[in-house]
Amino acid sequence: MPTTKKPKISEPEKTNTPAVKKDTRTYFYAVGKRKTAIATVRLYPKGTGSILINNKKLEEFFFEPLTEKVIQPLHTLGKTKDFDVVVRVKGGGIASQADAARHGLSKALSLLDEGTRTTLKRSGLLTRDARIKERKKFGLKKARRAPQWSKR
Repeated sequence: MPTTKKPKISEPEKTNTPAVKKDTRTYFYAVGKRKTAIATVRLYPKGTGSILINNKKLEEFFFEPLTEKVIQPLHTLGKTKDFDVVVRVKGGGIASQADAARHGLSKALSLLDEGTRTTLKRSGLLTRDARIKERKKFGLKKARRAPQWSKR
């Protein structure tokens, strides 16, 4: 049986140019946390007021009460149309993700201008809400719930 060699198919040349153009604008970066949710926030000054969360518009990602919670730092300072905001959130539920995004946005705004720090601090937006779920202990049904006690 004669063996036939298959001709080699040349692969397309690989170039070092990236497929996606990197953003060259300057931004302020901060991380916000709530429960197990983590939000990384990029705040671009001189923007149009667009807010993207995980590459979706704010209104597409969160529903109405949570959208107000996320943009609360911008409302407090009266600068809703001055910045572009890009947020990446992961972990937790949607309510804690909204709180994490708000915390990160507040921290980024305070980095931008030190004068805004006192206003945001008075509103309680820079304080990290440290309440997390308590771990379950052995011998108990939940973190603190003991088994039902029986006298006899």
